[in-house]
Amino acid sequence: MTINRRELSISGLALSTLAASALALTPGAAQAASADEDAVAKKVEAFRLAQIAADPKALGALCWDDLSYSHSNGKVEDKATFIANATDGKSKFLSIEYQDPTIKVVGPAAIVRFHWIAEQEMAADGKKVPTNLHILMNWQKQGDEWKLLSRAATKL
Repeated sequence: MTINRRELSISGLALSTLAASALALTPGAAQAASADEDAVAKKVEAFRLAQIAADPKALGALCWDDLSYSHSNGKVEDKATFIANATDGKSKFLSIEYQDPTIKVVGPAAIVRFHWIAEQEMAADGKKVPTNLHILMNWQKQGDEWKLLSRAATKL
């Protein structure tokens, strides 16, 4: 029997499609990813609420000790500096929306992206400042808990 490259590639495509279908139907793998995605989504929402509330305890509990927090102006903060600056009272968030979020869990890591729309009020002069950003967050699983490892923002 002679098999040409075309028949071989079609057979390979059929096998890979079958394998992907089998993985998709494997309840354990799909449920684990879904459960992790749900857990990360809850942490992301908790982080958003902690930012609005300027709650240092909540922010601290959601972040790794080795956090790298990068702002859209290029400023990079560690965990202590981020929390201190986020809760210093120099400004307050009037609103923060995380629009069009995506979460991709890869092993013990989760890649989160969203469009950030927010408005802050400056304490010094009452000036309202809108922000429009693209955010990339990397969350890492620590035991059974997801914690923020890094964050990067880009102005839109």
